[in-house]
Amino acid sequence: MNVKRFIRVAGNVQGVGFRMWTQRTARRLGLHGWVRNFPDGTVHLAAEGDPSSLDELRDLLYEGPPASEVLSVESWVFEESPLELRSEEIVLNAQMTSDFPILS
Repeated sequence: MNVKRFIRVAGNVQGVGFRMWTQRTARRLGLHGWVRNFPDGTVHLAAEGDPSSLDELRDLLYEGPPASEVLSVESWVFEESPLELRSEEIVLNAQMTSDFPILS
């Protein structure tokens, strides 16, 4: 059974390739969703997939790409997508579910 999770990552996570790294990692784990920079310097993502893959993604986000420095990773499970998609998001996976596209 797939789960949807919203994740917020804080630290030195913008301008260091964090979104692209997250995109590659999510694809490798077979997840769908999106990731984007927020004005407060955090990176937010919404992802859907197998609970164990989502747990692995959450744990891997603490590592991030070499130039990043992650201070915190917060995660919430949700039923419906809480945020609309934005044009600056990068597609995480070309194969999207009908109700929950994956973007980064």
